[in-house]
Amino acid sequence: MNQESMPRAAVRNFIRVVATVAMIAALAPLPGRAETDSETRAQDREFLAARDAFRKGNAAALERYAAALKGYALEPYVEAYRLHMRLAEASPETMQAFFANNASTVVAEQLRSDWLRALVRRQQWEAFLAEYPKVAEEEPDLACYALQARWRLGDISAFDELYPVWTAPRILPDGCVPVAEALLASGRYGPEQVWERLRILLQAGQITAAVRTARMLPRSEEPSNATLWSIHRAPLRYLEHASLDTGKRLSRELMIFAVTRYAQTDAPAAVSLWEQKLKSQFSADERSYVWGQLATQGARQHDARALEWFTHADPTAIDDDQFAWWAREAMREEQWPAVQAAIARMSPRGRSQPVWIYWQARALRALDRRAEADALFARIAGEHSFYGKLATEELGRKIELPPRGYVPAPEDIDAMEQNAGLARALALFRLNLRTEAVREWNWAIRDMDDHQLLAAAEVARRAEIWDRAIHTAERTSGLHDFSLRFLAPYREIFHDRSNELQLDESWVLGIVRQESRFIPQARSAAGARGLMQVMPSTARWIAKRVGMRNFSLAHVSDVAVNIALGTNYLRVVLDGLDGSPVLAAAAYNAGPRRAQQWRATHPMEAAIYIESIPVHETRDYVKKVMSNTMYYAALLSGDTQPLKERLGIIGPRGTGDRTLALDGQPLSPFLVAAHHGTPASIAAVSLDEIP
Repeated sequence: MNQESMPRAAVRNFIRVVATVAMIAALAPLPGRAETDSETRAQDREFLAARDAFRKGNAAALERYAAALKGYALEPYVEAYRLHMRLAEASPETMQAFFANNASTVVAEQLRSDWLRALVRRQQWEAFLAEYPKVAEEEPDLACYALQARWRLGDISAFDELYPVWTAPRILPDGCVPVAEALLASGRYGPEQVWERLRILLQAGQITAAVRTARMLPRSEEPSNATLWSIHRAPLRYLEHASLDTGKRLSRELMIFAVTRYAQTDAPAAVSLWEQKLKSQFSADERSYVWGQLATQGARQHDARALEWFTHADPTAIDDDQFAWWAREAMREEQWPAVQAAIARMSPRGRSQPVWIYWQARALRALDRRAEADALFARIAGEHSFYGKLATEELGRKIELPPRGYVPAPEDIDAMEQNAGLARALALFRLNLRTEAVREWNWAIRDMDDHQLLAAAEVARRAEIWDRAIHTAERTSGLHDFSLRFLAPYREIFHDRSNELQLDESWVLGIVRQESRFIPQARSAAGARGLMQVMPSTARWIAKRVGMRNFSLAHVSDVAVNIALGTNYLRVVLDGLDGSPVLAAAAYNAGPRRAQQWRATHPMEAAIYIESIPVHETRDYVKKVMSNTMYYAALLSGDTQPLKERLGIIGPRGTGDRTLALDGQPLSPFLVAAHHGTPASIAAVSLDEIP
């Protein structure tokens, strides 16, 4: 696509937005900002000064500011700051008084967690165990300190509870290290358990954690830090130069790590090397483990031979994630008996997930076991999830928006605005302290019923805190308001840009909802900015191609400019990928080249393409974008096109290579890789919080 092929109006309007940047920025209110009286504005300034004094450790200044903040909405934060500065010597009575005066608040919860850590430093284990049950939200390090406290006080049953932490693919929290060392010293854990953990960590790429764990092995079995890192970085070099001593566990494990690590980049080559040079020198259990790893990596690389490689592994030693990849590759090859068998072998918990209920049902239907299939579809039909919608359609039912079950009355909204937790959150939003504001808001709504949630969501909508409005409305279980779940702020701009570029407005909104929840100030760790999470390099590239004059990166977060940049990039990607919204959504998240590589050599049902995307974040992203699109279409225009029809068919690999060039010029390697680098984060809101 070049500038001449774009609608002339689109180019003119794109250029014109720069002239309005200053005016828009001046007129657009910040989320959560309302008119405040002079006294509140003065207290806001005092609070920010108190917060700054706390962060700098200036206790004297903090005391001065605290005196001026009596009765202020955020006074509990100031009191917590004061206590936090003297945690080392604070008495239990002082702390309990604060907890009692601020019961059920997030600030008390945070201070309680820090108080528990102070008790650990004091080695006051009885006091720790007395306070720990009051923690409302479990934190991994505190859970480990609780195990340590029980062990130090003679409760050896704490040993049994370490195993789930021990086998998690992450660094062992400090509190669990003494418990693990005690297990090793007592002989209840030995080299076998250490190697079990090491394998988990090495396969997950957690080399730092693996290095720490390796120190728990006997000296003769301990791999060097340099060796672990060198294998991680260049496994083929190690395989080519290292010699295998089959009599030593260390030598065998390092070779296993090297060949399975090599498979992560080139599974067929790793399999060839394994079969020709290595496998005969390993035990049956070791061969089974390696085959499971090789097959999983082959399936992630969409190699049909992985289906045969899986058969060399002992099914009893394969975990749910490996069975999932077995099923995904079988789906891509339309081998429905293998799909059904892989899912059936998962743990009860694994196969009860909606994704595998749906695909098990699809496999059963393909095997002419329709009654069993329909019973499985019925288990998830009606759910608002991606697979809930597809299951509903498989049963021949039409997906409809749930009725608006409740509209908060004015007095309900007024009462919700007076909720102390929400009032603190609104004050924090007013001060642009999004990290604290989001935490406070989420804490305030955690125990609300559906009526209260919808009233709180309306409070957030009126304050233009779009992400909290959406998040809060999505928490309802019986009463729903999908106009709140699927807000469309800045609709006029989205509508105009979508029409000018001939984009499906519902799809564009579905992407923005997933990218930023309509937060203009959203910025990712990689530097992506604004509503559509545009990277600076992408912004410059698009601005240049459409002839946008006097462009500056300072404009990228502006609503109108950001939408113009993002929608033009979407048009480029969509044109280069057969016009498929599924491929374009995958490309918007992970880059056009990857979206192309994930295609098959034959036409494929889009739902299978989506489920077999090897990057979990992108797989989840595309499902949510397409689900969002369906709801926006129904809300904005009454369009009820079935989801399966909207997904369509993905054409064979190689049919959309033109996406890698525009106007005769190739896209930069960065743009090809991904338009915004790593997934966007919204202030302190994690992606797990974004449904």
